[in-house]
Amino acid sequence: MAKNDLLGASLWDAYSNKVTTLMNNPKHQGEITEEEAASHGNRLIVADFGAESCGDAVRLYWEVDPKTDVIVNSKFKSFGCGTAIASSDVMTELCIGKTVQEAVKITNIDVEFALRDNPETPAVPPQKMHCSVMAYDVIKKAAGLYLGVDSESFEEEIIVCECARVSLKTLQDVIRLNDLTTIEQITDYTKAGGFCKSCIKPGGHEEREYYLVDILRDTRREMDEEKMKAAADAGTKGNFESMTLVQQIKAIDAEIDESIRQFLIMDGGDMEVIDVKPSDEYIDVYIRYLGACNGCASSATGTLYAIESTLKEKLSKKIRVLPI
Repeated sequence: MAKNDLLGASLWDAYSNKVTTLMNNPKHQGEITEEEAASHGNRLIVADFGAESCGDAVRLYWEVDPKTDVIVNSKFKSFGCGTAIASSDVMTELCIGKTVQEAVKITNIDVEFALRDNPETPAVPPQKMHCSVMAYDVIKKAAGLYLGVDSESFEEEIIVCECARVSLKTLQDVIRLNDLTTIEQITDYTKAGGFCKSCIKPGGHEEREYYLVDILRDTRREMDEEKMKAAADAGTKGNFESMTLVQQIKAIDAEIDESIRQFLIMDGGDMEVIDVKPSDEYIDVYIRYLGACNGCASSATGTLYAIESTLKEKLSKKIRVLPI
């Protein structure tokens, strides 16, 4: 029976070609024996990690050259869904050729990104994103066994969700990479907040230093600020006229914040951009004065000239500022 008959074409369209291929034909599934590793003069490391909460588990085999610490061969066994098999296969491939010290830096994000057909499109549907979260844990465990140290000694990240072992950096990266806007999306992509829920917001059974609601808010704010700066920079480079309306308004606001607003506030006033209307001859910027600037005589003369001159110089010579 064809896969489309089982699940429908729309669901399969949400998986990358790499995932669907590796689900049924993983390259590195299997095991390495002590005898095989010893015959090559290498050391065998076997590490297990299981996420009881979702029923997935993985066993990772490393054949390590003890003279160089390089992982010369690696295989896996996975007890989970097809996505977990594909993720484990890519994780295993990423380990081969690296030293143990290099391999321990492989993250869950690296695994998911390696499964993509192109950098912009996620490899799996959001609800299956969590299937790669075991990669970092089992790699840490294998490295700890090889080096004779506690696997937690490799933990350089701040763990926000203990249940799914999701770090602060992973959450920030996933929000940025996939333009996430809700807690539900974060849980779909990382499984953070999907279990005890203490990490979602204050008030759970365990107090946390970081909460998903705060991380989402702060990361989104940083993203918005970066977009505004990029829009302003693009305007400075002469691209203002090709921007979208929203980008133009953000670029104008950014320029006003940097060059104009502080002087208005010193005089007890302020201003806001109401609208931008481009035409063949002009780009009309409609503004409204606030505070002491509202009704001030100079707001229609010197102040207006200063605002318009600054925006003409920084963004576009076609700008015409009109107070309303």
